[in-house]
This record gives sequence, structure tokens and C-alpha cells, in this order.
Amino acid sequence: MSDAFRTTLSDAERPLVLAVDVGSTATRGGLYDAAGRPLRDSRHKVSHAFTTDVDGTSVFDADQATAEVSEVIEKVLDGVDGEVAGVSLDAFAASLVGVDASGAAVTPCYTYADSRSGPQVAALRTKLGESELQQRTGTRLHTSYLAPRLRWLRETKPDLFASVDRWMSLQEYVHLRLLGVAVASTPTASWTGLLNRRTGEWDTQLLRLSGIRRAQLSPVQDPGVPIVLEPKAARAIAKRWPALADAQWFPGIPDGLGSSLGAGGTGSSTAVLAASTTGAMRLLVETIPATLPPGLWGYRVDDGHSLLGGALTDVGSAVTWLRENIRIDGDLDAVLEPEPLSSTPLVLPFLSGERSTGWSAGALGTVLGISAAHTPTDLARGLLEGVALSFARLAKQLRGVAGMPSEIRVSGGLIGAIPGFAQLLADVLGAPVTPVTYKRTTMRGSALLALRVLAPDVTPAVGPLGERCEPVPARTAHYARRLAQLEDAYAAVTPL
Repeated sequence: MSDAFRTTLSDAERPLVLAVDVGSTATRGGLYDAAGRPLRDSRHKVSHAFTTDVDGTSVFDADQATAEVSEVIEKVLDGVDGEVAGVSLDAFAASLVGVDASGAAVTPCYTYADSRSGPQVAALRTKLGESELQQRTGTRLHTSYLAPRLRWLRETKPDLFASVDRWMSLQEYVHLRLLGVAVASTPTASWTGLLNRRTGEWDTQLLRLSGIRRAQLSPVQDPGVPIVLEPKAARAIAKRWPALADAQWFPGIPDGLGSSLGAGGTGSSTAVLAASTTGAMRLLVETIPATLPPGLWGYRVDDGHSLLGGALTDVGSAVTWLRENIRIDGDLDAVLEPEPLSSTPLVLPFLSGERSTGWSAGALGTVLGISAAHTPTDLARGLLEGVALSFARLAKQLRGVAGMPSEIRVSGGLIGAIPGFAQLLADVLGAPVTPVTYKRTTMRGSALLALRVLAPDVTPAVGPLGERCEPVPARTAHYARRLAQLEDAYAAVTPL
């Protein structure tokens, strides 16, 4: 990260915000100034891992998360004296924690990756029109959303299900334990798949099918409205963390929203493409679209904004598979240097099933057009092109509902590992692509959301960016033909 972008405590523009991010591999925190610049030497990180199993289990201990957030706050505030105006929190989306009447967790935190509710997804498809459901909630039926997960708990763990007084996200649970109160921010509620995206209220039909009551969920609150603390809780916070004595705490948000905002996706002119282990393409629009394309999700952010986009399961994970299983001469960046060829194998890169745009959980990786003359390098090129073309499938549907953004920002570890992938994306998407070279975009986006309220007149600083990649027209035309071939192949081999 550029030193010019970072600042120091003494030089920082006030007010300051403390941002905390509970991610898949670690809990992190840091301070940001009024312009959204990270403060040097104000970071702390606690690593962790989900508990997983071959049956689809993916859980995390909610109290461990709370302890990690407390530790991060403690360490980040060391040496800071009464200067922090706000605290923002984000966490991985679509989490679920059940608590009893005392507010203690009686279930683990079920993560977005827990897939044990697959049978309940199938059962719900017999009761719901999925197209109408998507238009109402912005989401499809999938194991990452809460309606099938709650049905799975009710059917397979009835005693545990009955012991739950309230259901909430991990963000809400952390706030409940630290602040004594929990609210669901609009985007956090929307990411559950249980929110009516048009009204901003919990969806009555899905609550009934999930087997829960509206009173078992937190009230939904705009992410820009601070949480109201009881006087006793406020005094306890001031005693524990004096630097936060006058701080406003904001409702927790999903990491996807933070990632988009932190990378510069603050309006419909800039889409943000995340290329890490998994991938996503997101666009913040100043509307609640009347109709969504079938391949996208549309999450309500507040009364006037939605985050549109889709997610890919295999992006960096596909590259990992390449490196572990295919013997390639040279590095993967060199694989992308030659001009594209129509003879390159066509690869559908669904190594772990598909999310957007077809939502086929049973999709498998497929290689077409391979011959004895092809080399491992050709296969590697085909797979990388397949990942980029999968993003193009998302972009096509985004353009249909929100128009063509003037810029696409790309963030994530894959760009650092394979810099040439940014140019491939520009050529495939037919639009300029600019790499985001600073880290922790998610945490910064969470801070920026709070700063909209705390420092509305301060223009956010522009973080360091890589060289803008312009599409080469001849390559874009080539990849348009490849995309049509990929769509035909997808229709032929992918189970619905």
C-alpha cells in the first residue's frame, strides 16, 4: 500500500472510525480517518478457521468471534485517547446464530458455506415459484440462505431448534454481547434471503416456511443509523474502552457490501469485481429495481439503494487446482501473454458447482475441444479464460438491468498473483479494468459507510490503483464469440 495513502494518528483528519472485519480466515481491525485513509500501526489481526466436515458442515464459534472482536478493539485502541467517533463492523454474510432468552448462543454460527440444507432447498422448490421468490427477495433458493437452513434445523435438530429464543447474524450476536442490543442492518437482513427487497420488511411467507416467528428476528435498521445504547451499556463501554466513550456504533454489514464500497464501488458508474478464492461482481445502484435478471441477486442496502451482482465459486480456487494438478512450464502470467486463439480448449470452470448465473449446484468442470496436440499450458489458458468468461456472463446481465458502468475496479489476491488477469478481464468484458492495489477494502468500506454519517462533508481519499487496462477491440470480438460458445456448451452439459 502506498505510504501516501496511509496516515498517522497525529496527521489524521478527524473524526476517526474504528472498523472491524470478521472474515473467513481472521478477525481484523484498524483505524481510519475522515477521508477513509488507514492509520499506520493501527492494525490487529486474530487468525481463525471454520470447523468443516465432509457432510457439508461449516460452522464457527460465535463466542470466539466475540472474544476476537474484543481483542482487536483492545489492541487497536492501545495508545489512542478519547478520539474515536464511530465503530463499524462487518462479517461474512448469511451467518446464523440461535440464542436463548438470556442472549447466550445455543447453536454454533452456521456460515454461508454450510451446505447440509440441500434436501430442504429441493423441498422448498416444490412449494415456491423460484422466479417470483427472486423478484420479491432478490435471492434464489440456495444452501447459503436461511430459509432452507432453518428448515433443516427444525427437521433434523428439533430440540435445539425449539430452544432458540431469537435468530440472528454473527454481526448482531457480537453487538448483543458487547452492547446489550442487536439490530439487523438492511443489507445484513437482505443477505439472509428472508427480506422483502421492495418493502424492507421480513417476508411473511418465508418466515412461515422457515418455521419461525417475526418476533424471533431483530428489527431491521438502515445501516447509516447508529445503534441506540441503553445508558448502562454506554457507561460500561466507556469504562472498558475510554477512547470509545463518545463513539457511535453502527449496525453490522455484510462483507460483500464493505468490499464493494471500499474498492470504490460507490455508485452505478463503477462496478467492483472481486477475484480471490471465490469471486463476485457487484454494482451499487440508486434504486430498488422493479425486475431482476434471473442470474443475479439484488440486495436492498437502504430505502434508495441496491447492490446487484452475482458470485462465482471457483476463481482463485481454480488457479490453485491448476497449480496442484497441471504441470505448466513457466508462471501463469506468462500463459496469458500470447494473443488468444480459437483453438484454445473451452473450459467451464465449475470445479465446485455453480452459483451465478445458472445456480446449478451440480455443475462440473468441463473441457471441450481438447486434442493430442494441446499442452498443459493450453489447458491452463483455457481455464483462465473460462473464469474470465464466467465474469462476462455476470456483466451481461448487470448491463441489462443497470447499464454499462464506465469503469470496473478489480480487487483480490488473484490480480496480485497473476497481474495479466486484469488485461484478460478488460478484453473479455470489453470495458476498462483498473486494479485496486491496496488491501483490506472490506474493512475500509465498512468505515466509509460510517463516515458518510460522521463526516458527510469530507471527500473520501482515492486509494492507490494499478495501471488501467483498456480492452483491445480485436480480442474483445474474439471473446464475444467464445462467450457464445461457452453459453451453448453450458446449456448442453450443465444440470439444472
